Amino acid sequence: MKERWFPACRIGFTYIGTVVGAGFASGQEIKQFFTVFGLGGVWGILLVTVLFAWLGTRMMLVGARLKAQSYEEFNNYLFGRRWGRWMNIFVGIVLFGVTTAMMSGTGALFKEQLGLSFHLGVLLSSGVAYLVIIRGMEGILSVNSFVVPCMFFFTMLVAAEGLRSDGILPFLEMEPADEGSWLVSAVTYVAFNLAMSQAVLVPIGGEIRDEKTLRFGGFLGGLGLGLMLLASDFALTLKVPEIYDMEIPIALVIATLGEGMKYFFLAVMWGEIFTTLIGNVYGLAANLDQWVPFRTKTLTGLIFVVGYVCSLIGFPAFINYVYPFFGYCGLLALLLLAVRRYPAPFSG
Repeated sequence: MKERWFPACRIGFTYIGTVVGAGFASGQEIKQFFTVFGLGGVWGILLVTVLFAWLGTRMMLVGARLKAQSYEEFNNYLFGRRWGRWMNIFVGIVLFGVTTAMMSGTGALFKEQLGLSFHLGVLLSSGVAYLVIIRGMEGILSVNSFVVPCMFFFTMLVAAEGLRSDGILPFLEMEPADEGSWLVSAVTYVAFNLAMSQAVLVPIGGEIRDEKTLRFGGFLGGLGLGLMLLASDFALTLKVPEIYDMEIPIALVIATLGEGMKYFFLAVMWGEIFTTLIGNVYGLAANLDQWVPFRTKTLTGLIFVVGYVCSLIGFPAFINYVYPFFGYCGLLALLLLAVRRYPAPFSG
């Protein structure tokens, strides 16, 4: 167990870092998928925790047994070679779209919150991301092992401040603001995030291959995500209904922590954007490497160059149209992942 603890923690941290992003840090995702359902949202978070731990682990185990180097082998296994090819193309498009959105997000963070150049934010973040990615999976694991604990600490701090200032009673008495189904919302949340996370989770399985370590890491990742969701949902619920009209709902909670916490929050938000960025580019480069006659370092650099150009011309708006359809594909992938038998164990 002791031998597996450290690598399993790194896997769990990377799992969390791949799922969370700017929407999570700002509280916008949590508000839309969980907080609006009141206590139903808590049941949704509990379900999400179980599904993340179970299906994320299955995804890594499939990657291990396929000895997968990218998400291509995974989708070919789930959908069959014919439909898997189209799913791989679509995943690549969405990964690139999210990459440009994350790059644009780092520029906006530098410009709007720090008063610095948009271009400096994009180029600096891209440069650091490139240096991490060319180290391969080791670089991805190392960065997430540092950044994710900071995210976790920040999220718990926000919840603790809410508990100190308002107590738990308003949370328990919260009435739903949305008449929709918390169950559908929870499953949709898992489907989309796991569909995106395959870019990192599948290669992790293909590289680590020790199934007990992967199972432990998947459990830690799912549990960590659930705790962070629950803590953020608790803090946001205490600020209802004011948060419903805010683009950054968590800002109401941050305001009570003092001016210094603002910069910690910005650092956490940048970290969550950054971990999503490196995961997307790594997965995209790993897949394209099998089809494009460039070295991995060159290919990674080209992705950042094209992504930078697209971030300037508003390409992230494309995601507004692609995301909903990708969500439906994610639901199908979720179902197939749950019912498909594992491939035969690898030998050697």
